Amino acid sequence: MSWFLLIIAGLFEVVFATCLGKAQATTGNTSMLWYAGFFVSLFISMFLLMKVTQTIPIGTSYAVWTGIGAAGTALIGIFLFKDPVSFWRLFFLITLIGSVVGLKAVSH
Repeated sequence: MSWFLLIIAGLFEVVFATCLGKAQATTGNTSMLWYAGFFVSLFISMFLLMKVTQTIPIGTSYAVWTGIGAAGTALIGIFLFKDPVSFWRLFFLITLIGSVVGLKAVSH
């Protein structure tokens, strides 16, 4: 269950980063709604990370959490914000995802 919650926490990290990007790209009430989404998803992500560290070592939890967040946010950037795509960028994203999977595989 802890690993499932850790994945959810990582996905909420992607959500809060996406909300932050959208908030900066908008104005007025729309921007405020994106900032509200940012704070709600930030709270959920941090709360879940806190709960997970009670059963999964902090080093592993944090590495997986940031890995999911970094890879997910990079993919959102490519698909939603039209960030540039290159061979090396995709290569290192795949390497990052492989590292997160590897941490899960060697953790008890």
